[in-house]
Amino acid sequence: LNPEGALFLGLKIGRRSTDLVLVDFMGRVRDSRRKTYRYPTPGGIVAFVGEALPELMQGLPATLRPRVSGMGVAMPFQLWNWVQALGAPQAEMDSWRDRDIQAELARATGLPVYVQNDATSACGAELVFGTGERPKDFLYFYFGTFIGGGLVLNGQLFLGRTGNAAGVGPLPVQGPDGQMRRLFDSASMSVLEAMMTAAGESPDHLWESPNHWQVSEPVLQAWVDLAAEGLAGAILSAATLLELEAVLIDGWMPPKVRAMVTLRTQEALARLDLSGVSMPQVREGTVGAQARSLGAAAIPLSQRYLIDQNAAARGA
Repeated sequence: LNPEGALFLGLKIGRRSTDLVLVDFMGRVRDSRRKTYRYPTPGGIVAFVGEALPELMQGLPATLRPRVSGMGVAMPFQLWNWVQALGAPQAEMDSWRDRDIQAELARATGLPVYVQNDATSACGAELVFGTGERPKDFLYFYFGTFIGGGLVLNGQLFLGRTGNAAGVGPLPVQGPDGQMRRLFDSASMSVLEAMMTAAGESPDHLWESPNHWQVSEPVLQAWVDLAAEGLAGAILSAATLLELEAVLIDGWMPPKVRAMVTLRTQEALARLDLSGVSMPQVREGTVGAQARSLGAAAIPLSQRYLIDQNAAARGA
């Protein structure tokens, strides 16, 4: 494939930051722009794209600019929920209910725009751009402000009826006190943020870069253990319903922390009663922190160039 045969834009709208990337046909990031904030607003996102996109386009040779084939948007659905964890005004977050961000970005860019759940998009990045062995059936966890997930069945990203399949955050899991809680109350960066704040450590840098965390060892170890116990319970629940080859763990975190979370999850899972359950392999994802924005860029690529094998099998 010619890497410059087609180019794609990926926009990640997160609860703490937004990223716009320009990706070539091979999934390599040609250029990117980033902005952090306390919480996202529709107007702020459209303004960011209006400033960042011309800069990305100017950096391209004139002959390649017409090859930018579309923009994918990876964002949490129902952004107006759980605003307390962000410290965001409910009235401002409610504006997401009535704004058609897809249409606004299409007008602002003059490009086809596709919107997908952010963790589902990250899973799509693993499917399209991931390295190594690609399981045919796997569950995917992505650590962001809240944890999210995606599901691949028979080599295809499974979106579900509303596009929110494998939205693992609300899965009930057992907490350290023996009481049931939601997975994202154990395994999310917002939990790490709260633990750091309680210990007198500033968490602000967490949202700036996934590579250089400054977290004390006791806080980090406590968070990893809590997250791993929650993930193990979620994996056991999923494995009772689905025959999965693998579970992949990725997120906005340093690779060594991802490896630590994966190892502790394997250990926590081994301590559970697995009678009658065929457990999947638990391993690290391969795309890394940029999986959501890369997954966003993979949406227009998939729409134009990839074959839906499930549709082909149905004779569609």
